[in-house]
Amino acid sequence: MTGFAKRTIRDVDPSGKKVLLRVDFNVPLAGGTVADDARIRAALPTLRYLLEHRAAIAICSHLGRPKGPDPKQSLRPVARRVGQLLGREVPLLPDCVGPAVRDAVAKLRPGDALLLENVRFHVEEEKNDSAFAKELASGYDLYVNDAFGAAHRAHASTEGVAKLLPAYAGLLLEKELLALGGLLTDPQRPFLAIIGGAKVSTKIDVLRALLARVDALAIGGGMANTFLLATGRNIGRSLAEPDRADEARRILDDAKSQGKRVILPEDVLCAPSVDETGARAVTVKGADEVADDLAIVDIGPRTIERYADEIHRAKTIFWNGPLGVFEIAAFATGTKRVAELLASSGAVTIVGGGESVQAVEELGLADKMTHVSTGGGASLELIEGKTLPGVAAIPDRSEVHAA
Repeated sequence: MTGFAKRTIRDVDPSGKKVLLRVDFNVPLAGGTVADDARIRAALPTLRYLLEHRAAIAICSHLGRPKGPDPKQSLRPVARRVGQLLGREVPLLPDCVGPAVRDAVAKLRPGDALLLENVRFHVEEEKNDSAFAKELASGYDLYVNDAFGAAHRAHASTEGVAKLLPAYAGLLLEKELLALGGLLTDPQRPFLAIIGGAKVSTKIDVLRALLARVDALAIGGGMANTFLLATGRNIGRSLAEPDRADEARRILDDAKSQGKRVILPEDVLCAPSVDETGARAVTVKGADEVADDLAIVDIGPRTIERYADEIHRAKTIFWNGPLGVFEIAAFATGTKRVAELLASSGAVTIVGGGESVQAVEELGLADKMTHVSTGGGASLELIEGKTLPGVAAIPDRSEVHAA
């Protein structure tokens, strides 16, 4: 595909080959079942492509951060859901390495698929241990990485194995890199970024990277409180990072010098505590409108209207992070309204992981967006301009893999 340099599964004939397919099935579980299967569904095009082309597939994923084998973090519920979506049984092996796994993989026939147990049951995975990577790669002809959500990790199953087997990108990985890469190279303008979430400290680099590229930057969520603090506003008991106020002020100064619009909350929803009682809208144009005993929990109606104006003007929109205490229904209005505005905007809309994705999924608006990313951390690191180890390990089309 034009604009994509990495080798993909379209560049190889997988027929009759044993394929180790790394996916990101790190999904929420509830009551022994998959609570949100968005990441599984996102990998289905790659799975179906390989199966239709008669590959024999061993699917590899992590789940959570176990300290070792833990039945609560087994991929068994995931295997059931994958099987339901594919319309076939997908057996779960008891491990991802070892003699039993090698024997099961050796018996795989073209068009078969199985799921390996949680790769993070082995501490060597996150250490990118070379011996573990070699054992993980044993018995396969090809390696396919479709785990964008884990591509920013240099782990054995995301980077180590790619150096041992002929490595290719899956269709989801390709889709993610093309969609997010387009924001960096040639976005349609005006380009608006909406960044929320709790902390400025985790997004300073992405804010700076975006500021250089966008026409307007809207800041909400807990991180907006630090910007309000930096501009002399009282924020009461709100979540903030006072030690990051100088950095916030520098971003605002840089935006002004570059002629970029930064939209901070003009009014906010406040509450005496993070529950649904006693909430009220307060303006923040002056220095003392938010009382000392109140906390900011969402953007207010005037701010939502300002966001709406910017969204209607924009032709490209990147959104990452909730704009309020999204997990509480009464404080989710700003986040939900932005999701609705993006869905009806007609712009290129890219939702960059985390609770923003949860919002569009819950509202049934995911298919109204141009692209909904499966990787929060990976999408932000890509926007920052960082190299993703899992992507870098896949050879370019022009390279010859020394397998």
